[in-house]
Amino acid sequence: MVQMVKAVLLDRLWARMNERGDFPILSQSLRSTVAAMTNDDYDFTELVKVVLSDFALTQKVLRLANSAMYMAFGGNITTVTRALMVLGMDAVGHLVVGLKIVDHFHHSAPRRIDAKLELNRTMLSGCVARKLTERGDLRAGEEAVVCTLMRQVGKLLVVFYLEPEWDQIRRECDQGTAEDDACIDVLGVTFAEIGQDVATRWRLPEAIREGMGEYDPAGNEPRQVQWLRAITNYSTEVARVLTIAGLTDEAREEHIAELAQHYGRALNTDPETLVQMSLALAREEADDGVMREIVELRANADAIAREALDPEARISAGVEDLRALPPGSPLQTALTLATETVLAGLGFARTIVFVRRGANMFEAQRGFGPQVEGHLDTLSFSAAFQPDVFHLAIANSVGIFIENARDPKMLSRLPAWYRARLDDARAFVLLPVAHPGEPPVALLYGDWLLSQEPRRILPKEMSALNELAHELARFFSASPAKARV
Repeated sequence: MVQMVKAVLLDRLWARMNERGDFPILSQSLRSTVAAMTNDDYDFTELVKVVLSDFALTQKVLRLANSAMYMAFGGNITTVTRALMVLGMDAVGHLVVGLKIVDHFHHSAPRRIDAKLELNRTMLSGCVARKLTERGDLRAGEEAVVCTLMRQVGKLLVVFYLEPEWDQIRRECDQGTAEDDACIDVLGVTFAEIGQDVATRWRLPEAIREGMGEYDPAGNEPRQVQWLRAITNYSTEVARVLTIAGLTDEAREEHIAELAQHYGRALNTDPETLVQMSLALAREEADDGVMREIVELRANADAIAREALDPEARISAGVEDLRALPPGSPLQTALTLATETVLAGLGFARTIVFVRRGANMFEAQRGFGPQVEGHLDTLSFSAAFQPDVFHLAIANSVGIFIENARDPKMLSRLPAWYRARLDDARAFVLLPVAHPGEPPVALLYGDWLLSQEPRRILPKEMSALNELAHELARFFSASPAKARV
């Protein structure tokens, strides 16, 4: 049963990522990188091609290869081929994997403070891992950085691609639930299990997958695996401690000292040295690096959090996200973005988008929440007129809000298919999606349940919802009969 829940969640997560359109590109790129790294004939050509195919990535590889950390190994490296010759295939390959992962998330959710903070915390942990290994073997060092980043990929994927579920996990954690327990409550799996699945799908080397695991001082794993896990776990924990809001300097140093005592032996480093290194890195980053951005984000957190809680602002941000999608973006991507925006913007329990098929039917194509996923194929209605609220909505040019779906007068206006499937709704909104002067091509639905506190949709919020529906319409063909998912 547990394995079934895990499989369903992971399949849903990967489907959601694929809908966004950018994740499959990252997956293929990482597989190509790993394949080039594991080429037994030591031909640099394929890995050079991978790096040179991305100008920004090329510059980052060369910049890091010429940094103070690697200067003793080469100096004045101006080509990727030279970097490979000096630093080695594995070191550059792992470096490329790490940069691609960070870049992907960096460009995925620029507006959300929680996503930015989680990504910066991950990047900071990578900085700690690189600092810990800078005097050792380059290959092992970059491998440790990738392990450290991958340990947190599961969490990043939930933050970036399952926003409603992430919000629920955060609420449980705020109430004192341990993060792993909250994750299991909401998703049925832990962040670590998601990360391991990702590593498998990306075909990362076994050493990476092993190094992502939990560190156990009494474990009987090979020494290299224990070392990788110690770096990965220590770096992740240090980054967490360094970014806890409101922690005094004394308390922060005390926490890091405890971590240094626990991991010092496995890392072959004196605990005091570990503490000083970690604190020194935090000071360096505070001057010009990830920590500085975290501090700046924290400084603006209250204002951003207020905006995030303001429904109009959240919906408007979703409108901007729709506008930012490049021409030719898949309709699936726009539908997912719109339904997530409606769900998160107003704190709805469920959202569904019905798409017009031909001239006769509206069929549910995307949805989130209880009684939705897995049941979309049972939610549809004919476009032919019926005296119910759904047909009132598709005949309207703007959205309508039903404040009390349990009112006897309203119950008579609810279609039978709706009462059979969604009979626990307290209130709901219907937003027609249409080109000017044409019949609707879709209908957005969102509801609050009887178990939720009653509330209303304010005029400014409805205005933002109508703007979202208007923006969504441009992703459909001008004629509803041509709309395809």
